[in-house]
Amino acid sequence: MSTLPIQHSLDELKTALARAHDVVLEAPPGAGKTTLVPLALLDEPWLAGRKILMLEPRRIAARSAAHRMASLRHETPGQTVGYRMRLETRVGQNTRIEVITEGILTRMLQNDPALEGVGLVIFDEFHERSLDSDLALALTLKGRELFADDQADSAPVKILLMSATLNSSAISRILPNAPIVTSEGRMYPVEIIHGRASQPGERIVERVVSSVQTALTDNPESSLLVFLPGQGEIHRAADALAQWLIERRFKDIELHPLYGNLTLAEQRQAIAPSADAGKRKVVLATNIAETSLTIEGVDVVVDSGLARESRFNPAIGMTALHTVKISKSSSIQRAGRAGRLRPGRCYRLWSQQQQQQLADQSSAEILHADLAPLALQLLQWGIDDPAELIWLDPPPPGPWAQALDLLQALGAVEPKQSAKVLTTHGEAMAALPLHPRLAHMLLCGAAIGQAAQAANLAAVLSERDPFNQHDPDMSHRLDLLSGNTRCQRQHEGWLQRCRQLASQYQQQLQRLSIVRKLRTAPDAQQLPGYLLACAYPDRIARQRHSAGYQLANGRSASLTGNSVLHTARWLAVAEVSASAGARGEVIRSAAVLDEKLFEGLLADQVHEHERVEWDKAGGRFRAEARRCIGALILESRTLVEVPVEAKRAALLGLVRKEGLRKALPWGDAQQQWCARVELLRAVYPNDGWPNVNDDGLLATAENWLGPFLDEISTLQDFRKLDLDMILGSMLDWNQQQALEQLAPLRIKAPSGARHKIDYSQTPPVLACKLQEMFGCETTPTIANGQVALRVHLLSPAGRPLQVTQDLAGFWRSSYHDVKKEMKGRYPKHPWPDDPLQALPTSRAKPRR
Repeated sequence: MSTLPIQHSLDELKTALARAHDVVLEAPPGAGKTTLVPLALLDEPWLAGRKILMLEPRRIAARSAAHRMASLRHETPGQTVGYRMRLETRVGQNTRIEVITEGILTRMLQNDPALEGVGLVIFDEFHERSLDSDLALALTLKGRELFADDQADSAPVKILLMSATLNSSAISRILPNAPIVTSEGRMYPVEIIHGRASQPGERIVERVVSSVQTALTDNPESSLLVFLPGQGEIHRAADALAQWLIERRFKDIELHPLYGNLTLAEQRQAIAPSADAGKRKVVLATNIAETSLTIEGVDVVVDSGLARESRFNPAIGMTALHTVKISKSSSIQRAGRAGRLRPGRCYRLWSQQQQQQLADQSSAEILHADLAPLALQLLQWGIDDPAELIWLDPPPPGPWAQALDLLQALGAVEPKQSAKVLTTHGEAMAALPLHPRLAHMLLCGAAIGQAAQAANLAAVLSERDPFNQHDPDMSHRLDLLSGNTRCQRQHEGWLQRCRQLASQYQQQLQRLSIVRKLRTAPDAQQLPGYLLACAYPDRIARQRHSAGYQLANGRSASLTGNSVLHTARWLAVAEVSASAGARGEVIRSAAVLDEKLFEGLLADQVHEHERVEWDKAGGRFRAEARRCIGALILESRTLVEVPVEAKRAALLGLVRKEGLRKALPWGDAQQQWCARVELLRAVYPNDGWPNVNDDGLLATAENWLGPFLDEISTLQDFRKLDLDMILGSMLDWNQQQALEQLAPLRIKAPSGARHKIDYSQTPPVLACKLQEMFGCETTPTIANGQVALRVHLLSPAGRPLQVTQDLAGFWRSSYHDVKKEMKGRYPKHPWPDDPLQALPTSRAKPRR
């Protein structure tokens, strides 16, 4: 073996694993951890002949790692070292190290939570924090906990997290006793060359092409790895560079794309050495090339600083791709690609100042992903609350609730006592390695004897779609799979993968022995739309105008181009996304939906309900009986008689939306009444005074306001409500009496006049002329002396002279300054030298 930095840490790693069940290995890019660590641990005594499972986040990395480890043992994959991934497995009876993609481990844990025969699970590149890796780690920890007693005779499964960058505090929270072993970084230095500051919305492909041209010129013997956000940018950059190479007559440079939608053969061609000696290459890649891959010959990296991430919106149940800035850790990973084989360079298309502003780590996928697959897996384990597991980042409540709602809509989940459990249909869905929507679609297809076409459609929807930018018609994809339409050469890899997947799905359905339940099946034209409507009932769409559609989830989307779908009144939509230059969302893949199916096979998607709502424009009620598919109204008829409860609910909804003061004849009297009750609720918290602040009143409006709304039909009817009586009915007789005694509307001043108390202020305010308080040394109080009023002492003209809760202190101090200023201004009013001995008065001259 060649000397790699990780070799200096292997003894320390072996010692740590011998002593602890969980270990973390921090080893930056180029250390050699992916290929050397599993081989070094293979003969450790604690492993006792059991297997090592190593998770890789990407298929190309898993296959490459397995081939490299096998070659170091002078073997081929399938002997000591093997791999498992979708569409390809190389594992034999003697395989001790299995490199697997993350979804495979989740399936293995479902079938065998104890992982019998496995001694170590390695999570490689754990810093990427994919949803599958987080789930697999949580289930591995739970399985080890559940079977701890059963494993008393053998060592429990050990866990090794291998990460290029480490969040120590988070990992120590879930693996509190895990020692951390640190290895040296990449083997060779990399010179970082920062560009000018990047600007939002700029054309990144043009900047990348220009930087690649510079890098090729400045490094005449180097091969380049270029990071772009997505497949579209890769193709545009490749076209521009190909033209430039022709113009400059560069014949020694090869262009290779590298992204997930390529075949494994095409991906291997990108990372392999050039077939012709003396040739160099430019590999245009997504973040698939960030980790676990050594691309032969590359010592220069050009980094756009961008990546494309899927973000799930639980409010609408859709996932959209967003172009985002990479994190600092990703930028370090990408730069490290240039130093794998020799000293290198990295051209960054952003400034050094912007580098400091990048987030330290990329956010975990679990925080912005569709959680329906995770929810289905957990429910199969009997877990309906994610809090039962240990997570680095727990699933967010909103997406988790949306995932459960979707599973229930698909018939996979039903409530049982206080928990949610899988139905028989849900158990069958969980047995299929697809997104729950597609698993449900497969089962629906099998139920009508159309498993083959359902499998074809599921395969197309499982793969990245090369046609969705210009042709949304799913029937075209199905024609390609069936051979009715000839496939273009550049899409043959996609076609091959889809056919392999479809074959796998059919085999998996056969193992489930699905019995045909419905004898009537849609015809060939109806079938694609029916199957898509089963998978995406919330995306059934009805045409609003020539290219515009409204979806059952309430969203709007449109068709672009000249698709044959433009003439369809109804569509079953699979994918919707935003498009540059387009207004709103664009339908990327769909099929014509025959509305006759709503009376037959899709009848369960139609819901009948009564809708009573306030028509704001008309200022009155509107009550209808509707037949709907989600937000789409198929049919409605006006109701002559409106149920009382429905009417109340609609009116209360209006009050909550508009607010008490706008919807009701709310005035100062009501505000003062509520303030008086709130004061007593604060002073006497145990005496049962109701909560009558705005939030409390709106929350309990059904109780105090609802019974008085039966006669309301128009906005004017609200003005007829007797709010004093309605609010007063919230108090019993004793409370009504106590309210008048403890928080009276008015209070008698020493002058004999009765003045209103303003309860809208805290503390309540008594405002009266200064002369009316002569002789009063004690500040007035309410609530049996527990609340002192704030006294506003006014001038003869009614303007505040003093605000105080300490009358005695005022008379002895500030009064004399007030007297000096006011006596000349108001000579007809008394300003005695000793106000405590003077008679209170509300007149200019006191009576004798």
